[in-house]
This record gives sequence, structure tokens and C-alpha cells, in this order.
Amino acid sequence: MGTSDTIGAQAEVFNYRVVRQFTIATVFWGVVGMAVGVLIAAQLIWPELNFNTPWFSYGRLRPLHTNGVIFAFGGSALFATAYYVVQRTCQVRLFSDKLAAFTFWGWQVVLVAAVITLPLGYTSTKEYAELEWPIDVLITLVWVAFAVVFFGTIAKRRVKHIYVANWFFGSYILTIAVLHIFNNLELPVSMWKSYSVYAGVQDAMVQWWYGHNAVGFFLTTSFLGMMYYFVPKQAERPIYSYRLSIVHFWALAFTYMWAGPHHLLYTSLPDWTQTLGMALSLILLAPSWGGMINGIMTVSGAWHKLRTDPILKFLVVALSFYGMSTFEGSMMSIRTVNALSHYTDWTIGHVHSGALGWVAMITFGSFYYMIPRLYGRTSMASMKLVELHFWVATLGVVLYISSMWIAGVMQGLMWSATGEDGTLTYSFVEAVKATYPFYAIRLMGGLLFLSGMCIMAWNTWKTVKGQPKVNPAVPLYSPDARDPAFIGPASATA
Repeated sequence: MGTSDTIGAQAEVFNYRVVRQFTIATVFWGVVGMAVGVLIAAQLIWPELNFNTPWFSYGRLRPLHTNGVIFAFGGSALFATAYYVVQRTCQVRLFSDKLAAFTFWGWQVVLVAAVITLPLGYTSTKEYAELEWPIDVLITLVWVAFAVVFFGTIAKRRVKHIYVANWFFGSYILTIAVLHIFNNLELPVSMWKSYSVYAGVQDAMVQWWYGHNAVGFFLTTSFLGMMYYFVPKQAERPIYSYRLSIVHFWALAFTYMWAGPHHLLYTSLPDWTQTLGMALSLILLAPSWGGMINGIMTVSGAWHKLRTDPILKFLVVALSFYGMSTFEGSMMSIRTVNALSHYTDWTIGHVHSGALGWVAMITFGSFYYMIPRLYGRTSMASMKLVELHFWVATLGVVLYISSMWIAGVMQGLMWSATGEDGTLTYSFVEAVKATYPFYAIRLMGGLLFLSGMCIMAWNTWKTVKGQPKVNPAVPLYSPDARDPAFIGPASATA
């Protein structure tokens, strides 16, 4: 890059406004979504907490919770980090400030609409796709704008190389677009009611092709984009193997698409489809662990930092949960294991080991790195609170998932237990009664995790408002491609 180009680049300021907006929205929706989760966990112990009102019934609040934590908390976090990372690694401002602003405000309208319509009972009844058709249309418009901004920024990048984190972000943007459109093909019959164009087993197959890949791409591939940027930055170490990161990308992107049928084992889905889903789910373990090992090994040479760096603790523990959850998911896709686990709280434990242990923890670590830099601070207002958040959240996850594992295995065994004459040993009510103490432990774990989220919200507020700036100007161009934490393909080593 010539001298004049360097001067021009130094004068260019990144668009951090939209990143800040999505960052604050992430923290806000995290508190809201997790609070709803704690409420419905409490309702399973004390049903009267529905206040005898349909709006607060478990059946209406549960989809509000899942949409709140996946699309409001997780989605806002992905917008924030994707916009931050693509600008830093491409060394250019976002492609369009106006389209970026539209993605923020459009996404918030989607989320507010969900908060209103789901408690009122307006739902398509599809898992993770409950929102009705007018909201689905807005989601599509926002997502197209997101794709234009992201790939437009890639197209005008100042460096030839496209850093691997952007591969993961780009893959998730394209795949979610396809999943959302095809699973939500529906016939509107009124303003707030529609019916799927699919029926019967075809509807179930399309739904779980969508549902599992919402996990695979919205909650895994995308957050791996965070991992490949923020782990090397915080550890101040290069990616362990850049080649492995590319192999990880292609193997994961190909394999994940075919694993959905494992949600429909022992159903009317054709046996060959169930077997294919199980086989691909087992194969999926290889690329998943390849990515986990790549992230963990990136910290090699910096393990001593874990004693004093709570941000790195978040990132490393997140990777550990990623490895554990993907192993567990592959095992649960085996027919014999699934015969015990399906429809039990073991599945709930598995989901939350990934959602809380992987998705939330990697988000917390990434945000604690990013927030001070977005606002020109030296660090978070209180690193002691970051440390406290880590331990409170970790304890919360462990209590939550361990209680659900035990409850789930117990439920599976009780439901399948039979006497010599072939009659059931236990009634369903007996299984519910036996599960009751574990629901109390889960509530305790959820309360701890929500408390950690509130600690983060307070710390973020103090950081934004209370700490003097290092530099009142927004941070200018900084060529991450020259940072030792990044290694391009020309110099990639295992």
C-alpha cells in the first residue's frame, strides 16, 4: 500500500454506530429472553405463576423464550460481531450505512412484533419458526439487506485475503436465507394466520431440515465466526492451523445440512431417511471437534493467561462446551440412545449445554473484548465483575444441564420400565413427581445464569457511561491483517 493510500485509509472511520446499537440490543434482549426462561422454568414447579391468564401460559411464553434467546439475543450478537469483524479484517467501512441502519431497526421491529404476537397466541406452530407471515416477510427483507451489506463489504475489501471468520459469517447468512424462505412457504388466510404449503411427514421433514440447521448455522457456524476472530485476538496467538480452519469450514457446512432427520427417529419418516440423518450426525462429530481442537490449541502458549484473564476464560469454556455438546448430539442421534433420550429432559439439557455453554459464553467473551474498543475505553468498567459473571454463569450452566441429564435419563427409564406381564411399572404422574426436585435445581441454575446476564448489563452500562475515554475519537483504521493473531494462507502452518 502506497503512502497516499495509507493516509487515506487512516482517515477512514469504521461504522461502529450500528455495531454499538446491536451490542446494546444484545445485552437488553439477553436479560429479557433469559428472564422469560426463568419464569417458565418456575411455572413447571408452580403452575399458578401463569396467573390464570392465557398471555402468561407456558405454551405461549415458551416460544417467546426460544425466539428471545435465539433471534433477539443471539441474532443481535451475530449482527454486531459480523459487522465488527468484517470491517476490521477487510479494512473498510461497511458497504452501506443506510442499509446497515435498516437491518438494526428492521430487526428490532421483528423482535417487538414477536413479543406482542406470541403471547397473544398468533403462531405458525413451527419450532423456532413460530412467527406469522407478515413478520416473516420483514425478516426476509432485513436478511437480504444484511447479505448486501456483508458481502458488499467483502467485495470492496482492501486486502486480497478473506479471513476465515468471514467465511463462517457468510455461510450462515446464505444458509439461513434459504432455510427461512423454504420452511416458511405458507398460504395466508388472514392478517395473522397462515398454513404451511407442506403437509404430514413432508412438513415435519422440512421443519426439521430447518430446525436442526437453525442450530447448525444460526447457533454454530455463525458463532464459530466469533471464535476464529476473538480467541486469537484475546489470546494474542495465531490460529493453531489455518488449513484446519478451512477444512473445518467445508466439512461442517456440507455435513450439517443433512443431519435434520435425527429429530424424527421412530416416526413415520422413511427408514432410509432416518438412517441417513443418523449417519451424517455421527460423521458431523469429526469437523465439529476439528474446530474445537483448533480453537483450544490456539491458546497454546497462553494458558497462563487463564489465571488472570476472565475474558479468555469465557472463550475457552465456550469451546469446551462446544466440543461436549457436539459429541452429545452425535451420540443422541444413534437410534438406541435416542430410544431412551427422545421426548425427555435429557434433550433439554443437551440444548442448553450448547445454548448457554457455547453460544452465550462465546458471546460474553467476544463482547467483553469488543465493548471497550467500541467506546474507546481501556477495558470494561470492572474486570472483577467480569470474573464474577464468569463463575456465576459457569455454575448456572452446570446446575442446569446436570439436573436435566439426570431427570432425562430417569424419565426414559421410568417410561420404558415394564413388569413381567408387560404392563408399565410407573404411571406418567409418578415420573413427573420424581422429576420435580430436578426442576427446582434447573430453576436455580437459570436464576444464576440470568444474574450473570444482569451483571453484564450493569458492567456494560458503567463502561459506556462511567469511564473516561482513552481517545474521544472513534478508533480509526487498524490493519488486522498485519496482526500476529492472523495468519493468511500464504503463511499458514499447522
